[in-house]
Amino acid sequence: MKKNLFAILITLVAILAVGCANMTVAGKPDTTIDRIQKRGTVNVGTAANMPPLNMMTKGGVPAGLDVDLAQAIAGAMGVELKLVIKNFAELLPALEAGEVDMVISGMTITPGRNLKVDFAGPYHITGKSYLTKVAAIAKITDPKELNSMKFHFTALAGSTSEQLVKELMPSAKYTPVNKYDDGVAMVLNDQVDAMVSDYHACLVAALRNPDAGLVTLISRFTYEPLGIALPAGDAHLLNWMDNFIGTMVETGTLGAFKIKWLEDAGWLYDRP
Repeated sequence: MKKNLFAILITLVAILAVGCANMTVAGKPDTTIDRIQKRGTVNVGTAANMPPLNMMTKGGVPAGLDVDLAQAIAGAMGVELKLVIKNFAELLPALEAGEVDMVISGMTITPGRNLKVDFAGPYHITGKSYLTKVAAIAKITDPKELNSMKFHFTALAGSTSEQLVKELMPSAKYTPVNKYDDGVAMVLNDQVDAMVSDYHACLVAALRNPDAGLVTLISRFTYEPLGIALPAGDAHLLNWMDNFIGTMVETGTLGAFKIKWLEDAGWLYDRP
């Protein structure tokens, strides 16, 4: 009997030890910010293939508006930045699994995503457009007019662009890609009629291929607020991030980042 009681006590102690492993010294739950501070790095997930928001330079270095924002966050936290590069569709699962502390990757704040994770922001507003060689498509502002089997589209897997194609153009042919550059290549090689993507991405592709006959909409046809995805229920991190973004806006720092990446085309020369 005593042996059984002893075994039960050992089991209870082990369970308590595991529970305490996720507690701070003060007895409070270990927050994301606590873990970042202890680790000395903030792990940020990004796709690194969505110019001008995030991409790789000729030298293989991540760059873009999202990367500058991530660097600023790390600096404000007093830690090093570690970028975790994944396909766009893998980013939220990585956040939910605890592989990254946050996601900054041109991610639109949607009700569906917000059911699973928290969002700080928005830090930028964008919208959808088309990249195409077919001038007639570029003039269409209502995607429903393209809901026909005679059209073939591509979009980034797991993105709101993909969602738009599936919801508004279900009759059209559709081929997903994991990288913007792959989608652009499909348009250039006449494998699809158009790529549905964020306005800035379409504009960048057209600028990088001036002799390819690419056209895009003059303005976006949807409203897309981009936010920083955070672990669900971490009030401390969400509060910190909202205050941080507010400061970045009011000091003009975020505006300077946008001028650098969205208005100045100098970075185009450092693209592979």
